[in-house]
Amino acid sequence: MQNSLRPHDWAFFVAVVAVVAFVAGIFRGNLLWASASATIAFGAVLFSRRWSRKYPGPMPYAIRWLLYLSPHAPQYLKRILRPRAGEHILEIGPGVGHHALVIALSLAPQGALEVLDIQLEMLDAVARRAAAAAITNIVVKQGDAQSLPYSASIFDAAYLSGVLGEIPDQRAALRELRRVLKPGGRLVIAEAFIDPDYIPLSKLCEDAGDAGFAFEEKLGPSFAYFARFGTLNRTT
Repeated sequence: MQNSLRPHDWAFFVAVVAVVAFVAGIFRGNLLWASASATIAFGAVLFSRRWSRKYPGPMPYAIRWLLYLSPHAPQYLKRILRPRAGEHILEIGPGVGHHALVIALSLAPQGALEVLDIQLEMLDAVARRAAAAAITNIVVKQGDAQSLPYSASIFDAAYLSGVLGEIPDQRAALRELRRVLKPGGRLVIAEAFIDPDYIPLSKLCEDAGDAGFAFEEKLGPSFAYFARFGTLNRTT
């Protein structure tokens, strides 16, 4: 269970406050205040990214409201993931279900969306929202992305939004995703620069390639992108 804020969460909040102070300084014509605020914001962002790599971990449930600020809208995920009715799809790190409800509806009635998270509180939140929306084809499971509790080659597709950078061993997670996807399976990973755990597309393509994936398509700008990969025809 992850309830305490991570070091980079605190640094991120400092950066946000400093940006607000910078804007206020500009509007008030106080260049000294604005310059000092900009310096603090820049330093906080640097520390946030450094600490996110040193202390990777899931976003605490206590600040789940930040998930509603995600630039990764469900309709864009649908466009690049291309879910089809009857498919069996996996989401890792569903948060409070921002994407899960929309994708699950695309798979109904015979298909199912499995959501896996290391935090039981997040899974409970997804289950509550699904029940309130009368969506019955979401299966929640607590587990670790570095060792997925699923058999090999059972999913048609999988996706993660702003999650891969929170996993301590990202390469292991990608290898596990390759294992559980069917031949010809699809993997979509979404990243946003505003996230301290942001992974540049070049680095993602390198790690995904080593795990047995081939880059296929990007949607969105480099600072807030979706990337789709296909499974390579080789054993990993």
